[in-house]
Amino acid sequence: MNQAAILSGLPASPAPAGDGSVHDAERRQAVLLVAAVAGVGLAAVAVPFVSSFAPSERARAMGASVEVDISDIPPGGIKTVEWRGKPVWIMRRTPEMLASLPLLDASLADPGSAREQQPDYARNPQRSIKPEVFVGVGICTHLGCSPNTVPAGTGTGNPSLGADWAGGFFCPCHGSTFDLAGRVFRNKPAPTNLEVPPHRYIADGKLLIGEDADGTA
Repeated sequence: MNQAAILSGLPASPAPAGDGSVHDAERRQAVLLVAAVAGVGLAAVAVPFVSSFAPSERARAMGASVEVDISDIPPGGIKTVEWRGKPVWIMRRTPEMLASLPLLDASLADPGSAREQQPDYARNPQRSIKPEVFVGVGICTHLGCSPNTVPAGTGTGNPSLGADWAGGFFCPCHGSTFDLAGRVFRNKPAPTNLEVPPHRYIADGKLLIGEDADGTA
């Protein structure tokens, strides 16, 4: 049946015998029409499908450096920020806290920070650029739990700490303990010290977490 007959409602007249050009033309038109409709439908589906791969603002920020104002951290205080989805601790240590660090060396698994948990500029007893400011990733190196900050003298009743606890970090999941420089104690589940992330000072009271002085992330 040809298109004119369909539109008029009348019976289609037979095509002349031996003339297949009319049928071929109708078939080509039908194929083109179907292809055009399918193409429009595919485009409508493809737009949301492709847009679902566009990274969100949060995903883009996951790898970005984080600027932190540390001028408001009091002596002995700690601030937590997020970098690459990880908690990062920034602690302002007091002179008493710093004085306690060398006294613990014999009790630590890696007191000299020989293993690779810190940049070279933090490979020192304080594991920091400035002795009083400790920057560490707050994730236990055992199974990825988040330790708690436990002040000095508050370890009574906790067999993992003891009454002579000088302050540091305690992971309640499996009992790993770390000193105020993030160094792990001996015979604990955590195999290494806490990670010190790349960081640098961009002003006296401002840190950039996630980037070294040479721009290395």
